[in-house]
Amino acid sequence: MIARAAAVALALLALAGAAGATPAADPGVTPTTVLLGGTVPLTGEAAAFGTVGPGAKAYFDYVNARGGVHGRKIEYRYYDDAYNPAQTVQATRRLVEQDRVFAVFNSVGTANNRAVRDYLNAQKVPQLFAGDGSQSIGREFARYPWTMGFLQSYRGEGGVYGRTLAKASPKARVAVLHENTELGLDMLTGLTRAIAGKGPRVVAKQSYEFTGADVSSQVSLLKASGADTLMLFATPKFFLNAIRAAHNLGWRPRVYIASVSIEPTIMSIARLNAPELTRGALSIAFVKNPNDPVWAKDEAVALYRSIMRRHNPAGRPTDVYNWYGMTVAWTMVETLRKAGTNLTRARLLRAAQSLDTAANPFLLPGIRLKTSRTDYRPMEQVYLYRYDNKQWVKASGILQARG
Repeated sequence: MIARAAAVALALLALAGAAGATPAADPGVTPTTVLLGGTVPLTGEAAAFGTVGPGAKAYFDYVNARGGVHGRKIEYRYYDDAYNPAQTVQATRRLVEQDRVFAVFNSVGTANNRAVRDYLNAQKVPQLFAGDGSQSIGREFARYPWTMGFLQSYRGEGGVYGRTLAKASPKARVAVLHENTELGLDMLTGLTRAIAGKGPRVVAKQSYEFTGADVSSQVSLLKASGADTLMLFATPKFFLNAIRAAHNLGWRPRVYIASVSIEPTIMSIARLNAPELTRGALSIAFVKNPNDPVWAKDEAVALYRSIMRRHNPAGRPTDVYNWYGMTVAWTMVETLRKAGTNLTRARLLRAAQSLDTAANPFLLPGIRLKTSRTDYRPMEQVYLYRYDNKQWVKASGILQARG
């Protein structure tokens, strides 16, 4: 009887201990650290975008030097995927299965993020603030609740250009060069919807493959259409190739440039190759340009330069993709703060689904980041900018870029 009573007592103690035990923490979280991971193109055709990784890490290092978030230092590990979705899959699996990251953050590219979202959602790993503005990433939240982008809608961007064109040039004859991906196709959809029945007409369109080498033949065909307006819905390499080809053909249309390709260094190359085409070119913007004298006394620009000096000394402060990296990192820090001290993946997701702030100092004034469980586009406000062959100059008030 005594032995039986002792066994019962031990069983009850075990049950009581189990009931009061602290559940195992989600991967990537300790009392003093949180590990984030992502992929960026440090090499390859889209290597210009790669500095969003070092830019984000520099901001996290700055936050860590000030105590981190709720006492946790942010570790951020990013791998080069060369903008190749197959490499994105390999690197993301490594981050989740070997590095045991808490969340995937700031990965770049539509096809790249799509390639891993089934896997990450099945694992219930947050895939937050992806460098993408496609419809599939922004609007398929019911099927992929753990995946959220950051960029404005590509369709919304195309819509801004269409509405601008309809108001300023209702008789415009439009030619479109677009990447044969969701980036280019979504922008084309937004444009055509915005000008439907408003006067401007798309008289020619040509696509290119991201793996292609040259778009000169496409530009020649677009010129032959007699268009007086050229939409370049292209990433940097092909934007530069197209603007040079148009110049060589003696074609002088009014040019609209996808916002992914308007970084100042890229524009300076374009200006050298085709100054008559870049002057007066239009695009949209949502971040401050630290190279613009208008922000010379801005506190965020001073902070950015200080962070670059201390935490990313090898990086170029003039590279606005570094600035963009900090913009997204600020948003992640705010989300971690909202998630609270008892940090779990589920709490992080709920925090990402309830953003409402206009305090991000890296964004242009007045732009608000806002999300909900049925709105996975943090940013839907932009400004129209015009290039004067020195700087991008603001040409509008806040515009909606919903898509």
